[in-house]
Amino acid sequence: MSILLEMFTYPFIVRAFVVGILVSLCASLLGVPLVLKRYSMIGDGLSHVSFGALAIAMACGWAPLPVSIPVVMLAALLLLRMTERKSMGADAAIAVTSASALAIGVIVTSLTTGMTTDVDSYMFGSILALDRSDVVLSVGLSAAVLVLFVLFYHRLFAITFDESFSRATGVKVGLYNTLLSVLTALTIVLGMRLMGAMLISSLVIFPALSAMRILKSFRGVVLCAGVLSVVCFCVGLTASYLLSTPVGATVVIANLMVFLACCLIAGIRRRA
Repeated sequence: MSILLEMFTYPFIVRAFVVGILVSLCASLLGVPLVLKRYSMIGDGLSHVSFGALAIAMACGWAPLPVSIPVVMLAALLLLRMTERKSMGADAAIAVTSASALAIGVIVTSLTTGMTTDVDSYMFGSILALDRSDVVLSVGLSAAVLVLFVLFYHRLFAITFDESFSRATGVKVGLYNTLLSVLTALTIVLGMRLMGAMLISSLVIFPALSAMRILKSFRGVVLCAGVLSVVCFCVGLTASYLLSTPVGATVVIANLMVFLACCLIAGIRRRA
């Protein structure tokens, strides 16, 4: 217990908990409609776009987050337009965007700074990467994401299950798909400092999949995913501190263990 209390004497641990809990909650809530719409890998694609933007910003000496946020939001909108026009499947569009952005980021990095500690923290996350300005920006944007999700919950529910019916009843499907993409882009950028480009998509996918194994209603899945995501992050960050393991990877393992437990529970229910 004394070791756990000692954790909170370090400012970087407190910053990591604050940002991590907010980002985990945002990612899990958005993950439910994304998974149901078979658009869950957008998190992986956008994280690679963010890495490319961050690499260019660092090479030019610019502040990383103010540069990457508009770039990733634009990429999310482009992906949405490509899939809406049926010119390319969602999985293909995400794969092309992801590979291209990652390649650009790696080339820019190799030609300028090389694989420094800063670049490595963006790739795989670092508990030390967050400073006070990052926390302020993350708290403000995370609060905006949560408020918008709650305000437009019913519209997001409608477009998740039946876009055609929603469009026929006057719901502006394009507008709410755009909102979902923009909120996802913001969440991905905010979580990259802590989880890294390689692992941030797990916060979008795992909690939603775990909740879907044990609950059936949309509201129940959303609430359960939010709780599971926050708990897994807190457990993962604590285990990372105690075991001296990377934060991002430890949080992913915590989510994996919960997912396997939910799969076991679902299997037992089916046999009962």
